[in-house]
Amino acid sequence: MSCTILAKGRNLPCIKSVGGIKSIILADFGSLGALSVTGAEVTAIGTTPAAYKYLVKPGSSGMEETITASAENGTVYYDQNVNIQLQKLDKETQAELQDVAKGNPHVFVEDFNSNYFLVGAYNGADVSAGTISTGTALADLSGYTLTFTAQEVLPAFFCASGVISALQIGAAISPA
Repeated sequence: MSCTILAKGRNLPCIKSVGGIKSIILADFGSLGALSVTGAEVTAIGTTPAAYKYLVKPGSSGMEETITASAENGTVYYDQNVNIQLQKLDKETQAELQDVAKGNPHVFVEDFNSNYFLVGAYNGADVSAGTISTGTALADLSGYTLTFTAQEVLPAFFCASGVISALQIGAAISPA
């Protein structure tokens, strides 16, 4: 049986995009309500959930998806990974990250090209790894690293600006 699914090719784009992420926004799993999806973009969410924004330094954090397919089983899914680095150790951040690690939040990722992505749209994301490090040398990281991992049947959705503005962004920690 053949599957006719090809619809378009892709031209080479102008060189004007950059790598890395600016921030992530976490929302409790299940708090988004129904997602309105058009193509590869979430255009609306069903609620106005509480959410919390974490800013990251350029060059320290990123998002990557891996397509996992099995021709033998007729399956395909997407491993979604977000790696962040938070500078400076402090008690308040450490207590908050303990709670983050216990949940499986939805993760909104803001990149340096003004795109927002939703990782863990339907299944949430787990903290699958992380470190709390003082570093060894003076120039080493004294801070935290976290890896959020999700498995979804579709790639991370782009998000319309209205989706991000619907989030009720809460207080942020300001390490001294």
